[in-house]
Amino acid sequence: MVPKKPHALLLWMLVCSGGSTEAIEPISTSIAVGMAAALTGFLATYPNIFYYFNECCRPEWISLNKTGLKVDLERKLFGQHIASRIILKAVSGFMSNDNPKKPLVLSLHGWTGTGKNLVSQLIADNVYKEGMDSSFVHIFTSELHFPHASQLETYKSQLQQWIKGNVTNCAHSMFIFDEMDKMHPGLIDSIKPYLDYYDKLDGVSYRKAIFIFLSNAGGESITQTALDFWKAGRDREEIELRDLETLLSLAVFNNKKSGLWHTSLIDKNLVDFFVPFLPLEYRHVVQCAMAEMIARGHQPDPSVADQVARDVVYFPKTERVFSVKGCKTIESKLDYYI
Repeated sequence: MVPKKPHALLLWMLVCSGGSTEAIEPISTSIAVGMAAALTGFLATYPNIFYYFNECCRPEWISLNKTGLKVDLERKLFGQHIASRIILKAVSGFMSNDNPKKPLVLSLHGWTGTGKNLVSQLIADNVYKEGMDSSFVHIFTSELHFPHASQLETYKSQLQQWIKGNVTNCAHSMFIFDEMDKMHPGLIDSIKPYLDYYDKLDGVSYRKAIFIFLSNAGGESITQTALDFWKAGRDREEIELRDLETLLSLAVFNNKKSGLWHTSLIDKNLVDFFVPFLPLEYRHVVQCAMAEMIARGHQPDPSVADQVARDVVYFPKTERVFSVKGCKTIESKLDYYI
Protein backbone atom coordinates (compact mmCIF):
# COMPACT_ATOMS: atom_id res chain seq x y z
CA MET A 1 0.00 0.00 0.00
CA VAL A 2 1.35 3.45 -0.97
CA PRO A 3 1.48 5.82 2.04
CA LYS A 4 -0.81 8.86 1.80
CA LYS A 5 0.91 12.17 1.20
CA PRO A 6 0.57 14.53 4.18
CA HIS A 7 -1.98 16.79 2.50
CA ALA A 8 -4.00 13.78 1.25
CA LEU A 9 -3.98 12.30 4.75
CA LEU A 10 -5.13 15.65 6.14
CA LEU A 11 -7.99 15.75 3.66
CA TRP A 12 -8.96 12.19 4.50
CA MET A 13 -8.98 12.98 8.24
CA LEU A 14 -11.16 16.02 7.83
CA VAL A 15 -13.58 14.47 5.35
CA CYS A 16 -13.89 11.07 7.02
CA SER A 17 -14.19 12.55 10.48
CA GLY A 18 -17.58 13.86 9.40
CA GLY A 19 -16.81 17.26 10.87
CA SER A 20 -16.56 15.89 14.40
CA THR A 21 -13.94 17.62 16.55
CA GLU A 22 -13.89 14.58 18.80
CA ALA A 23 -12.52 12.49 15.94
CA ILE A 24 -9.30 14.50 15.89
CA GLU A 25 -9.02 15.57 19.54
CA PRO A 26 -6.87 16.67 21.25
CA ILE A 27 -6.09 19.58 18.93
CA SER A 28 -5.42 23.23 19.52
CA THR A 29 -7.28 26.08 17.90
CA SER A 30 -4.18 27.28 16.11
CA ILE A 31 -3.56 23.86 14.60
CA ALA A 32 -7.22 23.64 13.56
CA VAL A 33 -6.94 27.00 11.80
CA GLY A 34 -3.74 25.83 10.13
CA MET A 35 -5.38 22.61 8.96
CA ALA A 36 -8.38 24.52 7.60
CA ALA A 37 -6.05 26.85 5.71
CA ALA A 38 -4.12 23.90 4.33
CA LEU A 39 -7.35 22.19 3.26
CA THR A 40 -8.58 25.36 1.53
CA GLY A 41 -5.33 25.63 -0.38
CA PHE A 42 -5.41 21.96 -1.29
CA LEU A 43 -9.00 22.14 -2.60
CA ALA A 44 -8.10 25.23 -4.62
CA THR A 45 -5.30 23.23 -6.25
CA TYR A 46 -7.36 20.06 -6.69
CA PRO A 47 -11.01 21.21 -7.03
CA ASN A 48 -12.25 17.83 -8.27
CA ILE A 49 -10.59 15.69 -5.62
CA PHE A 50 -13.86 14.61 -4.00
CA TYR A 51 -15.05 13.09 -7.29
CA TYR A 52 -12.27 10.52 -7.10
CA PHE A 53 -13.33 9.22 -3.71
CA ASN A 54 -17.08 8.82 -4.16
CA GLU A 55 -19.06 7.77 -7.21
CA CYS A 56 -20.78 10.70 -8.86
CA CYS A 57 -22.52 11.52 -12.10
CA ARG A 58 -19.41 12.66 -13.95
CA PRO A 59 -17.27 11.34 -16.83
CA GLU A 60 -14.73 10.02 -14.32
CA TRP A 61 -17.38 7.47 -13.32
CA ILE A 62 -19.64 7.26 -16.37
CA SER A 63 -18.20 6.93 -19.87
CA LEU A 64 -18.36 4.23 -22.51
CA ASN A 65 -15.43 1.89 -22.99
CA LYS A 66 -16.33 0.97 -26.56
CA THR A 67 -13.36 -1.35 -27.02
CA GLY A 68 -14.13 -3.08 -23.74
CA LEU A 69 -17.76 -3.62 -24.73
CA LYS A 70 -16.74 -5.00 -28.13
CA VAL A 71 -14.25 -7.43 -26.58
CA ASP A 72 -16.69 -8.54 -23.88
CA LEU A 73 -19.41 -9.24 -26.45
CA GLU A 74 -16.95 -11.29 -28.51
CA ARG A 75 -15.54 -13.27 -25.59
CA LYS A 76 -18.55 -13.73 -23.33
CA LEU A 77 -21.67 -13.74 -25.52
CA PHE A 78 -22.03 -16.76 -27.80
CA GLY A 79 -24.32 -17.50 -30.72
CA GLN A 80 -25.80 -14.00 -30.81
CA HIS A 81 -24.42 -12.27 -33.91
CA ILE A 82 -27.51 -10.07 -34.29
CA ALA A 83 -27.65 -8.98 -30.66
CA SER A 84 -23.90 -8.28 -30.48
CA ARG A 85 -23.98 -6.03 -33.52
CA ILE A 86 -27.07 -4.11 -32.41
CA ILE A 87 -25.91 -3.60 -28.84
CA LEU A 88 -22.47 -2.32 -29.81
CA LYS A 89 -23.80 0.12 -32.39
CA ALA A 90 -26.79 1.29 -30.35
CA VAL A 91 -24.89 1.89 -27.11
CA SER A 92 -21.81 3.45 -28.71
CA GLY A 93 -23.94 5.71 -30.92
CA PHE A 94 -26.07 6.84 -28.00
CA MET A 95 -23.18 7.45 -25.61
CA SER A 96 -21.24 9.44 -28.20
CA ASN A 97 -24.19 11.79 -28.72
CA ASP A 98 -24.00 14.76 -26.35
CA ASN A 99 -27.56 15.79 -27.18
CA PRO A 100 -29.78 12.74 -27.83
CA LYS A 101 -33.40 13.43 -28.73
CA LYS A 102 -34.74 10.69 -26.43
CA PRO A 103 -33.50 8.00 -24.03
CA LEU A 104 -32.05 4.80 -25.45
CA VAL A 105 -34.70 2.07 -25.19
CA LEU A 106 -33.70 -1.54 -25.85
CA SER A 107 -36.05 -4.51 -25.62
CA LEU A 108 -34.20 -7.85 -25.40
CA HIS A 109 -36.14 -11.00 -26.24
CA GLY A 110 -35.44 -14.73 -26.27
CA TRP A 111 -35.57 -17.94 -24.29
CA THR A 112 -33.95 -18.24 -20.89
CA GLY A 113 -30.19 -18.64 -20.78
CA THR A 114 -29.50 -17.01 -24.15
CA GLY A 115 -27.65 -13.97 -22.78
CA LYS A 116 -30.15 -11.17 -22.10
CA ASN A 117 -29.08 -10.56 -18.49
CA LEU A 118 -25.44 -11.00 -19.48
CA VAL A 119 -25.73 -8.25 -22.10
CA SER A 120 -27.27 -5.89 -19.53
CA GLN A 121 -24.32 -6.58 -17.26
CA LEU A 122 -21.78 -6.03 -20.06
CA ILE A 123 -23.36 -2.68 -20.92
CA ALA A 124 -23.24 -1.59 -17.27
CA ASP A 125 -19.66 -2.83 -16.87
CA ASN A 126 -18.49 -0.77 -19.84
CA VAL A 127 -20.46 2.40 -19.16
CA TYR A 128 -20.22 2.70 -15.37
CA LYS A 129 -16.94 2.43 -13.51
CA GLU A 130 -18.74 0.52 -10.75
CA GLY A 131 -20.61 -1.70 -13.22
CA MET A 132 -23.76 -3.32 -11.89
CA ASP A 133 -22.83 -2.05 -8.41
CA SER A 134 -23.14 1.54 -9.57
CA SER A 135 -25.66 3.64 -7.69
CA PHE A 136 -26.86 4.82 -11.11
CA VAL A 137 -27.86 1.35 -12.35
CA HIS A 138 -31.33 0.30 -11.21
CA ILE A 139 -32.92 -3.13 -11.62
CA PHE A 140 -36.64 -3.84 -11.38
CA THR A 141 -37.91 -7.41 -11.23
CA SER A 142 -41.61 -7.91 -11.81
CA GLU A 143 -42.25 -10.60 -9.20
CA LEU A 144 -40.23 -8.76 -6.55
CA HIS A 145 -41.15 -5.12 -7.09
CA PHE A 146 -44.63 -5.44 -8.63
CA PRO A 147 -46.13 -8.70 -7.31
CA HIS A 148 -49.80 -7.79 -6.78
CA ALA A 149 -52.17 -6.89 -9.62
CA SER A 150 -54.50 -5.22 -7.12
CA GLN A 151 -51.85 -2.56 -6.43
CA LEU A 152 -51.26 -1.64 -10.06
CA GLU A 153 -52.11 2.05 -9.62
CA THR A 154 -49.78 2.30 -6.63
CA TYR A 155 -46.98 0.66 -8.62
CA LYS A 156 -47.49 3.14 -11.47
CA SER A 157 -47.08 6.09 -9.14
CA GLN A 158 -44.07 4.55 -7.37
CA LEU A 159 -42.36 3.69 -10.65
CA GLN A 160 -42.79 7.23 -11.94
CA GLN A 161 -41.33 8.67 -8.74
CA TRP A 162 -38.42 6.21 -8.67
CA ILE A 163 -37.40 7.05 -12.21
CA LYS A 164 -37.91 10.79 -11.82
CA GLY A 165 -35.91 10.85 -8.60
CA ASN A 166 -33.01 8.84 -9.99
CA VAL A 167 -32.79 10.75 -13.28
CA THR A 168 -32.91 14.01 -11.33
CA ASN A 169 -29.94 12.69 -9.38
CA CYS A 170 -28.10 11.56 -12.52
CA ALA A 171 -29.17 12.11 -16.13
CA HIS A 172 -27.08 9.11 -17.23
CA SER A 173 -29.04 6.60 -15.15
CA MET A 174 -29.74 3.10 -16.46
CA PHE A 175 -32.94 1.17 -15.71
CA ILE A 176 -33.21 -2.59 -16.28
CA PHE A 177 -36.66 -4.18 -16.21
CA ASP A 178 -36.34 -7.95 -15.88
CA GLU A 179 -39.18 -10.45 -16.38
CA MET A 180 -41.22 -8.13 -18.58
CA ASP A 181 -43.27 -11.16 -19.60
CA LYS A 182 -44.46 -11.37 -15.98
CA MET A 183 -45.23 -7.69 -15.54
CA HIS A 184 -48.84 -6.58 -15.21
CA PRO A 185 -50.04 -5.16 -18.56
CA GLY A 186 -50.38 -1.39 -18.44
CA LEU A 187 -47.75 -0.79 -15.76
CA ILE A 188 -44.90 0.04 -18.10
CA ASP A 189 -47.10 2.59 -19.91
CA SER A 190 -46.84 4.78 -16.81
CA ILE A 191 -43.27 5.72 -17.81
CA LYS A 192 -44.13 6.37 -21.47
CA PRO A 193 -43.65 10.19 -21.15
CA TYR A 194 -40.09 9.64 -19.90
CA LEU A 195 -39.20 7.65 -23.02
CA ASP A 196 -40.70 10.12 -25.49
CA TYR A 197 -39.19 13.01 -27.43
CA TYR A 198 -39.46 15.64 -24.71
CA ASP A 199 -36.72 18.12 -23.92
CA LYS A 200 -37.82 18.23 -20.27
CA LEU A 201 -40.73 17.12 -18.11
CA ASP A 202 -41.31 19.17 -14.96
CA GLY A 203 -37.79 20.49 -15.30
CA VAL A 204 -36.17 17.06 -15.67
CA SER A 205 -34.55 15.77 -18.88
CA TYR A 206 -34.65 12.01 -19.43
CA ARG A 207 -32.90 12.07 -22.81
CA LYS A 208 -29.57 10.69 -21.55
CA ALA A 209 -31.01 7.73 -19.63
CA ILE A 210 -30.94 4.11 -20.80
CA PHE A 211 -33.92 1.77 -20.45
CA ILE A 212 -33.51 -1.99 -21.02
CA PHE A 213 -36.43 -4.43 -21.04
CA LEU A 214 -35.75 -8.18 -20.70
CA SER A 215 -38.39 -10.69 -21.70
CA ASN A 216 -38.98 -14.27 -22.78
CA ALA A 217 -41.94 -13.03 -24.83
CA GLY A 218 -41.37 -13.52 -28.54
CA GLY A 219 -39.09 -16.47 -27.87
CA GLU A 220 -41.35 -18.79 -29.84
CA SER A 221 -41.11 -16.64 -32.99
CA ILE A 222 -37.33 -16.37 -32.69
CA THR A 223 -36.93 -20.10 -32.15
CA GLN A 224 -39.21 -20.99 -35.06
CA THR A 225 -37.23 -18.75 -37.40
CA ALA A 226 -33.94 -20.29 -36.25
CA LEU A 227 -35.40 -23.79 -36.68
CA ASP A 228 -36.66 -22.96 -40.17
CA PHE A 229 -33.17 -21.83 -41.19
CA TRP A 230 -31.68 -25.02 -39.72
CA LYS A 231 -34.16 -27.26 -41.55
CA ALA A 232 -33.44 -25.43 -44.81
CA GLY A 233 -29.73 -26.16 -44.34
CA ARG A 234 -28.91 -22.48 -43.90
CA ASP A 235 -26.33 -21.19 -41.44
CA ARG A 236 -27.76 -19.35 -38.41
CA GLU A 237 -25.38 -16.45 -39.13
CA GLU A 238 -27.48 -15.81 -42.25
CA ILE A 239 -30.39 -14.75 -40.03
CA GLU A 240 -30.66 -10.96 -40.05
CA LEU A 241 -32.56 -8.48 -37.93
CA ARG A 242 -35.07 -7.87 -40.74
CA ASP A 243 -36.01 -11.55 -40.57
CA LEU A 244 -37.15 -11.10 -36.97
CA GLU A 245 -37.78 -7.50 -35.93
CA THR A 246 -41.30 -6.98 -37.28
CA LEU A 247 -42.34 -10.51 -36.37
CA LEU A 248 -40.93 -10.02 -32.87
CA SER A 249 -42.54 -6.63 -32.20
CA LEU A 250 -45.93 -7.95 -33.28
CA ALA A 251 -45.59 -11.11 -31.20
CA VAL A 252 -44.71 -9.07 -28.11
CA PHE A 253 -47.38 -6.42 -28.73
CA ASN A 254 -50.12 -9.06 -29.07
CA ASN A 255 -48.98 -11.31 -26.22
CA LYS A 256 -51.61 -10.87 -23.48
CA LYS A 257 -49.26 -12.39 -20.91
CA SER A 258 -46.55 -9.83 -21.61
CA GLY A 259 -45.97 -6.55 -19.82
CA LEU A 260 -45.64 -5.02 -23.29
CA TRP A 261 -49.12 -6.17 -24.41
CA HIS A 262 -50.71 -3.35 -26.43
CA THR A 263 -48.28 -0.92 -24.84
CA SER A 264 -48.01 2.64 -26.11
CA LEU A 265 -44.22 2.20 -26.04
CA ILE A 266 -44.52 -0.01 -29.11
CA ASP A 267 -47.54 1.74 -30.61
CA LYS A 268 -45.70 5.09 -30.51
CA ASN A 269 -42.40 3.57 -31.73
CA LEU A 270 -40.49 4.48 -28.56
CA VAL A 271 -38.53 1.21 -28.45
CA ASP A 272 -35.37 1.87 -30.45
CA PHE A 273 -34.43 -1.76 -30.99
CA PHE A 274 -36.14 -5.09 -30.48
CA VAL A 275 -33.11 -7.31 -29.98
CA PRO A 276 -33.62 -11.04 -30.70
CA PHE A 277 -31.57 -13.65 -28.84
CA LEU A 278 -31.37 -16.88 -30.80
CA PRO A 279 -31.64 -20.33 -29.16
CA LEU A 280 -28.22 -21.83 -28.44
CA GLU A 281 -26.81 -24.93 -30.08
CA TYR A 282 -24.46 -27.55 -28.65
CA ARG A 283 -21.33 -25.68 -29.82
CA HIS A 284 -22.45 -22.54 -28.01
CA VAL A 285 -23.00 -24.45 -24.78
CA VAL A 286 -19.43 -25.76 -25.09
CA GLN A 287 -18.21 -22.18 -25.49
CA CYS A 288 -20.16 -21.14 -22.39
CA ALA A 289 -18.55 -23.94 -20.37
CA MET A 290 -15.07 -22.98 -21.58
CA ALA A 291 -15.67 -19.31 -20.74
CA GLU A 292 -16.92 -20.22 -17.26
CA MET A 293 -13.78 -22.26 -16.58
CA ILE A 294 -11.65 -19.27 -17.58
CA ALA A 295 -13.74 -16.98 -15.36
CA ARG A 296 -13.04 -19.31 -12.44
CA GLY A 297 -9.33 -19.19 -13.08
CA HIS A 298 -9.12 -22.75 -14.41
CA GLN A 299 -7.36 -23.95 -17.53
CA PRO A 300 -10.18 -24.48 -20.05
CA ASP A 301 -10.64 -28.20 -20.70
CA PRO A 302 -12.49 -29.07 -23.95
CA SER A 303 -13.28 -32.59 -22.73
CA VAL A 304 -15.00 -31.23 -19.60
CA ALA A 305 -16.86 -28.64 -21.65
CA ASP A 306 -18.02 -31.44 -23.97
CA GLN A 307 -19.29 -33.49 -21.02
CA VAL A 308 -21.18 -30.51 -19.63
CA ALA A 309 -22.75 -29.74 -23.02
CA ARG A 310 -23.84 -33.36 -23.47
CA ASP A 311 -25.70 -33.23 -20.14
CA VAL A 312 -27.89 -30.37 -21.33
CA VAL A 313 -31.43 -31.07 -22.60
CA TYR A 314 -32.03 -30.15 -26.23
CA PHE A 315 -35.11 -29.68 -28.42
CA PRO A 316 -36.89 -30.67 -30.64
CA LYS A 317 -36.68 -34.14 -29.08
CA THR A 318 -35.78 -35.94 -32.30
CA GLU A 319 -33.31 -33.43 -33.79
CA ARG A 320 -31.89 -32.11 -30.46
CA VAL A 321 -30.79 -28.83 -32.05
CA PHE A 322 -31.25 -26.17 -29.37
CA SER A 323 -30.54 -26.11 -25.64
CA VAL A 324 -33.78 -25.85 -23.64
CA LYS A 325 -32.20 -23.60 -21.00
CA GLY A 326 -29.43 -22.12 -23.08
CA CYS A 327 -26.36 -21.69 -20.89
CA LYS A 328 -28.30 -20.99 -17.70
CA THR A 329 -27.39 -24.23 -15.89
CA ILE A 330 -23.75 -24.33 -16.99
CA GLU A 331 -22.33 -22.96 -13.74
CA SER A 332 -24.01 -25.57 -11.56
CA LYS A 333 -23.26 -28.41 -13.96
CA LEU A 334 -19.60 -27.40 -14.11
CA ASP A 335 -19.36 -27.75 -10.35
CA TYR A 336 -19.96 -31.47 -10.80
CA TYR A 337 -17.02 -31.93 -13.16
CA ILE A 338 -14.28 -29.72 -11.71
